[in-house]
Amino acid sequence: MTLLVGVDFTSAPRPRKPITVASARATDDATLVLAGIARHESLAAWSDWLAAPGPWVGAFDFPFGLPRAFAADGLGWPVDASDPWPELTRRLAALSRAELIAHCRAWCDARPPGAKFAHRATDLPAGSSPSMKWVNPPVALMLHAGAPGLLAAGVTLPGLHVAGTDPARVALEGYPGLLARAVLGRASYKSDDPRLRADPARRAARERLVAALEAGDHPFATRIAFGAWREPCLDDAGADVLDAVLCLAQAGWAWRRRETGWGLPPGIDPVEGWILGAPPPEFL
Repeated sequence: MTLLVGVDFTSAPRPRKPITVASARATDDATLVLAGIARHESLAAWSDWLAAPGPWVGAFDFPFGLPRAFAADGLGWPVDASDPWPELTRRLAALSRAELIAHCRAWCDARPPGAKFAHRATDLPAGSSPSMKWVNPPVALMLHAGAPGLLAAGVTLPGLHVAGTDPARVALEGYPGLLARAVLGRASYKSDDPRLRADPARRAARERLVAALEAGDHPFATRIAFGAWREPCLDDAGADVLDAVLCLAQAGWAWRRRETGWGLPPGIDPVEGWILGAPPPEFL
């Protein structure tokens, strides 16, 4: 049976901040029973998991591509090939983190306030940070660490890269903030600041999120049976496990739409990719 996974990603995994993977067995209804939480404390360990045989379908919390404008005009990379993502990702992997940041900074420095970053088409409808942003949050570094791993593992990326990949391992771009904002608005539910670990308002927000997931009362309409992981989700001020479960709910939503393009809008940009559940521009 296919495994569904939600992946809370970090570009610098370590014991105190691992890559966290929530898993459940796929069903055709809207209920997922949380089966396990795995923690990978290095990129090498995560890559080993990624390369293991499927079948699985996962929603990963990092951007899969750069904005087309930045890739083409800022980096001078080829964006008009029939299957551009593999080559762009190989070029990305060949850059050091410092080189990538320097390219991003140069692009931003040349532009006026309020228009510093290039954005992917999916960013506005998803409410996500631009994938060339290198601080607060450092999503460019997450892309740099994550996308080459997907390419090396040979997984299928619907809408981005399918030819020659393994259809038993399907990776989709998730974003827990999209689901969380639908439930909480702009209320914060997490912080990595040790001074805020006992913040009652954030814990109350996590309680609201968990309750919404249990009821399926959110746009992805996936119900999560937390079992023994309910209290850890409430207690974790950084929300690593909860963010992985939010991605898992998105994976369940996509799984139920696997016969109709995984819920992705048709004709997404094969350079940029698309975040699960973000409405296509014509619906905004």
